[in-house]
Amino acid sequence: MINTLPVLSTPEERTARAAKILSYLKETYPVPKTELHYKTPFQLVAAVMLSAQCTDKMVNKVTETLYQKYTLPADFAKADLETLTKELHGITFNSAKAKHLIGAAKVVEDAFGGEVPRTEKELIQLPGIAYKSAHVIMGELFNTWEGIPTDTHVRRFALRFDLTEKTDLTKISKDLEALIPKEDWKYTNNGFVLYGRYVCKAIPHECSEHPLTKIWPPAGQRWPKAK
Repeated sequence: MINTLPVLSTPEERTARAAKILSYLKETYPVPKTELHYKTPFQLVAAVMLSAQCTDKMVNKVTETLYQKYTLPADFAKADLETLTKELHGITFNSAKAKHLIGAAKVVEDAFGGEVPRTEKELIQLPGIAYKSAHVIMGELFNTWEGIPTDTHVRRFALRFDLTEKTDLTKISKDLEALIPKEDWKYTNNGFVLYGRYVCKAIPHECSEHPLTKIWPPAGQRWPKAK
């Protein structure tokens, strides 16, 4: 169940608050870089796909062995579904993700000549890739920031800091994109992810002394439930 938090801010207040938050994130996390491990472009696509509703730590643990066998899209495209499903043990929804991974690899091979596509329109043609995943891939591989990916961390802070009242991830992305200058989109997901992972975690706690809560203290009492 998702709880809705009261809207406490005007659009102007949201814009001003977003600017202060982004100033902190840019200074603290100046180089956007995923913590997912990969050596080839398609391995990054695979890692992003596997990370949905799963921790990066678990994904990296599984792919450490997996990527010794699967390197290029062709390797994944010819994988046996049952075998790959077993190799993804520990990953949430491993059966569905194995199927999507093989399907995505086949699309990359057949439609894009074995090269990971560079645009959202092309990337969302891959099974298992939607708005959020596409923009993570575009930013990481091609340094292209045409949208703000919203994952659980971004969703949590967008709601806690009253930057949106939406709960749908893509709608949250659109609200944030309207608040934040495009040149700062690259810092948003990366900054919130690292801040949420290492500073202000999801379980309700006393966080009045945390840097972002100091910017807007009411956030310390706002704890949206997970989806």
